[in-house]
Amino acid sequence: MTCMTEHDYKSNTWAMNAGGPQAFITSFRAEDVEKLTARWKHGLGRSKYKPAEYDRVQAIVDAKRLESALIAKKVKRTQCVAKEIKECDILRQHRQVWSRECPRLQKAEVKAESDLHDFIENVRPFGIEDTAIFSLKDYEVFLERDRKAFIMGTVEPVYQLKEDLCFRLDQEQEQQLSPAPSNWEQVQHQVNLVKDQQDIITAKLQEEYCNLEEEITGLGLEKFIPTLDNLANKDDIPTEILESDCPYPELKESLIQTFHSLSEIHHSRLHCLQEHLKRTDRYCGWCPDDHLRFHFTLSQYTQEIPNHRALCNHMLQRVFPEKTKHDLMEHERAWARQRFTQTQIKVLTQQWQQDQEELLTKALATLQEARDAYQEELELQRDRQHQQDICFRLREKLQQWRSHQEEVAQLQASIAARQQEEAEAILKREQEKEAALRAHQKEKLRKFHLEQQKRREELEQRDQERLVKLRSAMEEQARQDRDRVRFRAEVLQRRKEEREASELERFREELEKQNRLEALRNQVAVVAEADTERMMGGTQAWRNRYLTIKEVAIQKPLFGLNTYTDAQIVADPRLRIEQALREAGLHHTPYAQEVLSHIKPPKPPRRDTKSALQF
Repeated sequence: MTCMTEHDYKSNTWAMNAGGPQAFITSFRAEDVEKLTARWKHGLGRSKYKPAEYDRVQAIVDAKRLESALIAKKVKRTQCVAKEIKECDILRQHRQVWSRECPRLQKAEVKAESDLHDFIENVRPFGIEDTAIFSLKDYEVFLERDRKAFIMGTVEPVYQLKEDLCFRLDQEQEQQLSPAPSNWEQVQHQVNLVKDQQDIITAKLQEEYCNLEEEITGLGLEKFIPTLDNLANKDDIPTEILESDCPYPELKESLIQTFHSLSEIHHSRLHCLQEHLKRTDRYCGWCPDDHLRFHFTLSQYTQEIPNHRALCNHMLQRVFPEKTKHDLMEHERAWARQRFTQTQIKVLTQQWQQDQEELLTKALATLQEARDAYQEELELQRDRQHQQDICFRLREKLQQWRSHQEEVAQLQASIAARQQEEAEAILKREQEKEAALRAHQKEKLRKFHLEQQKRREELEQRDQERLVKLRSAMEEQARQDRDRVRFRAEVLQRRKEEREASELERFREELEKQNRLEALRNQVAVVAEADTERMMGGTQAWRNRYLTIKEVAIQKPLFGLNTYTDAQIVADPRLRIEQALREAGLHHTPYAQEVLSHIKPPKPPRRDTKSALQF
């Protein structure tokens, strides 16, 4: 078999591309063309080969092309579905991030409101003239009312429109087969109207935001915000060092020089960082709104979120569709550099403050040590100088102390005598007061006993009267009870006589009934002649049965027994239980009687065997 030439390969490739992935493939070579031409010239082609059916081939090619177009559409549709699934997955992840971010923002909002409320509640006015506190509370009420009105005018219409659209969508899905006319144009007009209102509100808020910034700038409140320039102004010498009282001037000059050198070192470092920070503006070349949105978007996607980098880039491209990915990355790098520089400045400032505080602490300790040393020297000199003065003063004080002691002894003796006299006078007055108090208590006790005696007599008299009333009431009740008992006895006797009379009347009626029945029986009685033989002889039926039995000559018992069999007797549970109780020795006990009384026979007794007599 010969190898395929370049021309054959190109022909096959063109045929495959023309028909699509499953196109009609024809393979031929250059030698075959010459052979076909020769056969056609010599007449062999007319007899051996059939004419080409171009319409059929064209139809096959069209069918293959249509199939290829359908496959391409399916592939395109699959790509669209995959793109939608990917977009839905990304949106789901964004929703998860927002669902995590939303509670954090709500918590921060609640915390800020609570802090503001606590601050306003804890603020107290300094006096009656301090009306700023009351104006703050009034302003808080005004802001709360304005906020509620703003929510009712902006947020509530959007939620109402959302609920209305969801309700209409559910209705439309339920009524898809109904030919009712749709009012989507009116709904679209309402949605557009709400969008226009929201755009107007957003523009108004933006204008108020700009006006507020201008007002803050105009009032000069920016100086209260801690900026880099304010942080850098730290090169002053502490007043504790400058105003300190140091006994050694050389030490104080040395400490001041040390503070100057520390300030120069940190000033040079801080100046370099500030120069590096001034190369870019505060918003890294973007407008403030775009930068704030960029910063807020980055703050949502933290490191602990899976695939946070891809989600953040996707959200940034959605938020800033006019920005390219390169612009976003460059802005992020610039902002990272700016934050890093600010962090360095902050760390340097903190380090400066810490070093200055440490140096101040050491300087104050050194100054205190110098003052202590100087005071020790002065104390030594003062001690030597005042030793003799102290001895002299001590001798004078000793003489003074002795004279004072003698005077104190005299004064104490006179004071003790006066205290003794006062104590005796007080004791006498207390004894007189106690005697008067006892007399008064005796009089009160005598009155109390008299009152008790009078109260007992009153109680006894009242009890006697109550006893008389109770006895009279009991006698009246006893009389009523005797009358009631006599009345009941008469009623019972009357009922008994009535019952005996009714029984006698019933017996008389029964006797009359029996007499009438006997008279009727006598009227219908049978009158026959007496025949002793016929009465005592056997009947014909008996004679026939007797003769038959005699002919068979079967031996039978003398008397027939109409009783229970042994199997029926043993089958009775009462017999078996009574036998078990007898074997156990319990058949005479109350327990056996109680058990046997509750056992029922296998068959209920006939109703005609039951006795109607009551014992």
